[in-house]
Amino acid sequence: MCHVLIIEDEPLVAMNIEMILADAGATSFSFAATEDEAVEMAHQHHPTLITSDVKLENGCGPAAVARILDALGPTPVIFITASPDECDPCHASAKILVKPVTDDAVTQAFHQLVRL
Repeated sequence: MCHVLIIEDEPLVAMNIEMILADAGATSFSFAATEDEAVEMAHQHHPTLITSDVKLENGCGPAAVARILDALGPTPVIFITASPDECDPCHASAKILVKPVTDDAVTQAFHQLVRL
């Protein structure tokens, strides 16, 4: 089983990421549009993988990811963002994909980080 937390404040983008990752083998998903919501969702269901935008409607993705990793321990992360230069503090082992991103790039990053 592979549970993915998608931190993204644009619903269509979140749904697209879900479809790509479901096709790649992910089996369940949680969604968050804000930093605090992301932390709450991660505590409710520990993710196997986190995808995150950098800019959110409230808070920021890197801060949410840092809080989640501090609380839950190491978890693979893919940042999918139009603002890679603002990815601070981005976890050193995270993959950073720049929007617009291809399905193949997301699938490849997923398979590099998650062993099914």
